Amino acid sequence: MATLQNHQPPAFFIRGPSPFTRLSFFAAISIALMAVDARLHYLTEVRQGFAALLHPLEVVAHAPMAAYDQTRDFITRQSILTQENRELHQRNLLQSAELQRFHTMQAENEHLRKLLGAVQASHQPAKLAEIVHTGRDPFTHKVIVNLGSQQGIMAGQAAMDEYGVIGQVTQAYPFSSEVTLVTDKDLAIPIQIERNGLRAIAFGSGHDNAIDLPYLPMNVDIREGDKLVTSGIDGIYPSGLAVAKVARIERNADSPFAHIICTPTAGIENHRQVLLLAMATMPAIPDETRKPPTPRSRHASRRP
Repeated sequence: MATLQNHQPPAFFIRGPSPFTRLSFFAAISIALMAVDARLHYLTEVRQGFAALLHPLEVVAHAPMAAYDQTRDFITRQSILTQENRELHQRNLLQSAELQRFHTMQAENEHLRKLLGAVQASHQPAKLAEIVHTGRDPFTHKVIVNLGSQQGIMAGQAAMDEYGVIGQVTQAYPFSSEVTLVTDKDLAIPIQIERNGLRAIAFGSGHDNAIDLPYLPMNVDIREGDKLVTSGIDGIYPSGLAVAKVARIERNADSPFAHIICTPTAGIENHRQVLLLAMATMPAIPDETRKPPTPRSRHASRRP
């Protein structure tokens, strides 16, 4: 019994081949297979089959990294798109503001061209002024322009735009002036009807941007649509400047006068630039008393 217990199997069956032996064996087989495959290509289909079988495992193994890359790209693209969208929105706002300013400048340019045409049509010198703000009294129709006495502006000068008279300078300050509009109730303009030459005085109504022609008889020859122009007899406004058009005529049997309402021709509240016309110069009246008597007058004085 002791003999059987002391009996041990050969070392070959207990330990097997050594690691170096195994490495050498499998390396030789691998080299042989590679050499044969390099010449005969008999393992190509086997490799393709193994690659097809292992592809799902590769996809699963790379799924976390692919998901991370996609998430990172999505966040990056979102951030870039948000920034670009913000920049495009700001650029759009700036370009919209520039476009609005361009339209405003274009309208002002056209308005100034018309004003220059009005200056050429008028024989009186004129200066271009810009409306700074409206008057402080809400019950009056007045505006403040940026030219004053330092620029040669004085009270009494007529103010007009390319369509006609808008008012008159009533106060001249050193660097600004007050212009009373034709719709103000305290302003009166001598006018005449362009159609028949009828002269009258136009007063501002003080409301509704209208002009009245009071104290005209019921049978006055005025029609709706008649054009009112300055008569020029006051020495302030040149003759022929458009003032208003007759909008409505009301005749009441209880009143001896017709109620005539006119609409201003000029853009009373439309533009910022106006023309201030210089005061009209009245022709000098010759003084006959200062002239020396003619020979004929001396002979005539000797007659009894």
